[in-house]
Amino acid sequence: MAGLLYRLGRFCASRHWLVIISWILVLAISGGTFALFSGTISSAISIPGTATEKVQDRLAEKFPAATGGSGSIVVATENGAAFTDAQKREITALFGGIKTMDGVKDAIDPFAQQKQLDDARTKVTDGRTQIADARARLDAAQQKIDAGRTQLAQAQQQLDQKKSQAQAAGQYAFAKPQLDRAQAQLDAQTPQLAAGQKQITDGRATLQTQQTKLEQGAALLDLSKNIRVVSEDGSAAIGTIRFDQSTFATPQPQKQAISDKAEKAGIAGVQVEVSHDIAQGVPSVLGPGEIVGVIIAAIVLLVMLGTVIGAALPLVSAILGVAVASLAALSFSNLVEFISVTPVLGVMLGLAVGIDYSLFILNRHRSQLKRGMSVHESIGLANGTSGNAVVFAGSTVIVALLALNITGIPFLGLMGTVGAGAVLVAIIIAITLTPALLSLVGVRILKKKERAAIGRDGTAPRLPTTPMSTWRAIVTLVAGVIVLVVIALPATQMRLGLPSGASEATESTQYKAYKTLEQKFGAGQNGPLLAVAELPEPVAQADVTATEVTIGRAIAGQQNVAAVAPIGASDDRTVIAFQVVPTSGPDSETTEQLVRDLRGVSVDVDGGRATLGVAGNASANIDVSTNLATVLPIYLVVVVGLSLLILILVFRSILVPLTATLGFVLSLLATFGGITAIYQFGWLGAVFGVHDPAPILSFLPIIEIGILFGLAMDYQLFLVSGMREAYAHGHEARVSVQRGLHAGRAVVTAAAIIMTSVFSGFIFSESSTIRPIGFGLGFGVLVDAFLVRMLLIPAVMHLLGRSAWWLPRWLDRILPDVDVEGAKLEREHPATGPIPAVASSDPSAFTPQGRDDELVSVGAPSGGAASSAAGSAGSGSAGSAGSGAPSGGVPSASGAPSGGGRHAAAASGDRDVPADTDAGSGSSGRGPRHRA
Repeated sequence: MAGLLYRLGRFCASRHWLVIISWILVLAISGGTFALFSGTISSAISIPGTATEKVQDRLAEKFPAATGGSGSIVVATENGAAFTDAQKREITALFGGIKTMDGVKDAIDPFAQQKQLDDARTKVTDGRTQIADARARLDAAQQKIDAGRTQLAQAQQQLDQKKSQAQAAGQYAFAKPQLDRAQAQLDAQTPQLAAGQKQITDGRATLQTQQTKLEQGAALLDLSKNIRVVSEDGSAAIGTIRFDQSTFATPQPQKQAISDKAEKAGIAGVQVEVSHDIAQGVPSVLGPGEIVGVIIAAIVLLVMLGTVIGAALPLVSAILGVAVASLAALSFSNLVEFISVTPVLGVMLGLAVGIDYSLFILNRHRSQLKRGMSVHESIGLANGTSGNAVVFAGSTVIVALLALNITGIPFLGLMGTVGAGAVLVAIIIAITLTPALLSLVGVRILKKKERAAIGRDGTAPRLPTTPMSTWRAIVTLVAGVIVLVVIALPATQMRLGLPSGASEATESTQYKAYKTLEQKFGAGQNGPLLAVAELPEPVAQADVTATEVTIGRAIAGQQNVAAVAPIGASDDRTVIAFQVVPTSGPDSETTEQLVRDLRGVSVDVDGGRATLGVAGNASANIDVSTNLATVLPIYLVVVVGLSLLILILVFRSILVPLTATLGFVLSLLATFGGITAIYQFGWLGAVFGVHDPAPILSFLPIIEIGILFGLAMDYQLFLVSGMREAYAHGHEARVSVQRGLHAGRAVVTAAAIIMTSVFSGFIFSESSTIRPIGFGLGFGVLVDAFLVRMLLIPAVMHLLGRSAWWLPRWLDRILPDVDVEGAKLEREHPATGPIPAVASSDPSAFTPQGRDDELVSVGAPSGGAASSAAGSAGSGSAGSAGSGAPSGGVPSASGAPSGGGRHAAAASGDRDVPADTDAGSGSSGRGPRHRA
């Protein structure tokens, strides 16, 4: 690989314009495909197959008329007084206008809806009065019937007495006609009384039926009595906007049109705010915070490299890579659903690793130029050494990101794929465009003083020859672990959820709408739940209301329920839906518990027991968190397992990869602790713009794990490979730790600061989803690079000593020889040493002309001939001068190659002869096997 990258670097350097133009064409093609094939980006965060989605699908199946998403527009008076009639008319007109807009199924006027609710309650009161009056009339009629019966009975008794008297007097035959007429009159009254009684009985039955229905309706109204769309003081109102499609499928331009119309309503004395469901849009890729992060990265580059050209080159490479990767990825957004955070994540990673990877190669090139190597040879060697390390380091990041696909969660898999694509483009840019740009600028990549010093000060700085003290290593390790554990403590209380309007900026319309609803209608109004009852068999039409009351009361009987309102029954009467308003907001623990309680409810109904399913924000939070918790162990095993294999290949050690992974676990827990403390507890909220602490974004932990693991292994590779190289060159194990750290810490420090700056720029993004991700990545890199990689790992390596590089013999024999830093390539293409003083510091004297020996005009020997370098007077390094053992692997006078381990040092008579001092230098093959 190193040789291939060397040749690639030389090719790109000699044909720099071809490479630069090719990348410009690639950018143009990516832009063209984006313009032709890109689609819309969604703000949806969902997982197929969850309980929430099944309930939503069931609703769509059984209530086709109710399909489509919804959002809210909240209106409130500025002075807190009740709406005037003029304001009500203008608000009604606003909703009437929205109703005619594209994509809108209905826009419900809150005043009309509240009037319907109030009228329904009034009807119940009136109905009860009417029933009471009807019952009184029936009672009066019953009294008359009863009195008539009494009178009839008395008349019958009197008539019977007359009959008896007539018979006793012997006058019955004479009185019989008269008595018969009287009896006939009495008999005629009996059917009348019976008919009247029947009317009363039927009336009572009808009245009872009406009363039952009325009381059932009253019971439903009583369950929903806390649901209002106009506040009790008349100063605020909620208007519901129903879409033709689901909320997340509704095109953003249609939502934006609604937001614009609401913003321009211009109703005097009235604030019009749009809810999170409508106003949540796609965040901009680069905002002010992100630009500040890039500016800080530019400042760090300028301070480190000392030239504007040097600082600009990594930035140009990274920005080009981000543009290509983002445009190419979004070209598929018409085929695959992109959530809004996906392209932003790609930009984050592309900028951060793009700058760092280019910097590693550039820094190596600068070091070689200062030692007198020709421009093209230096470019090729830097590409074959540091570029080789970049490829391996980037591979760990790509593996970690692509492994997100094994979670089976589509949006996470896509995020990982897009992020891996951005990293891959950054790698390719670093090993092709960076060499081309370095060739274009020539030695102007160096400061004037550095160019003037070529040949006068070409010696490498002497590296440490003594190890750190063991007590210092112990104290560093113990103190570092304690600090990380303390920072990690808040993570023990981490809660996961999805963002709500409360997470948005305080000046945003979403936040104002959320707060108005919370203050005027209760926190639960911001996140109502949908409860769907599955009946064991269809219920009779006449029994629907009674069944709704039975189930509604069972729902209302749960804790933390503020109101229950029936939505209706399906056409086949097998499903009944309810809106449930919790007492707390959508991200509250009590609301989450309510969801769990409702899912466990079963109600006795005719034919068996009805069970409940739940949908809504809190329900989605639980489902997303549960699914992520299920796949997280599998993801960790795959990512850590594959990365450990890569690290074992790179370092040819068992303990080094294990300590690297344990260090990552500590830095990860500390990162989670910092995120929890700031975004969930609200610590330092004023600094980070956290005004309403809330649960942590559900998918943030798994995203942080994937990205931070890859980046942590980047720094592990660049630092520890220097330790391994020193050990392979024959230095004592503990001394090698110091030499490797000393050689790599400057460039890794700069790289970590740059990456932290880029990530931190997203902390102040307009999106509540992006902000915690940006903080987590920035803080994670900071902790891992400076606490773990530069303090704990060197301390652990010191304490382990030679055992850190232990590898079973059988494994040593079967492992391929991975030369990460291209040490073999260095031995084939040694760096030149000091050269004669330069006569002129004119940059034009160093401008590359497409040859390997551009510096011959100033007396620099060619960097491509080992014999020339070996034969040049004073061509050795400081450590080899006078001993005949030049550094960089040039054959010594004794014939012992300096890259050959302890034997080389012995041949030169200097056990601590410095190895190649370039920052981040890597291993030199199977070095430990050469140790005596």
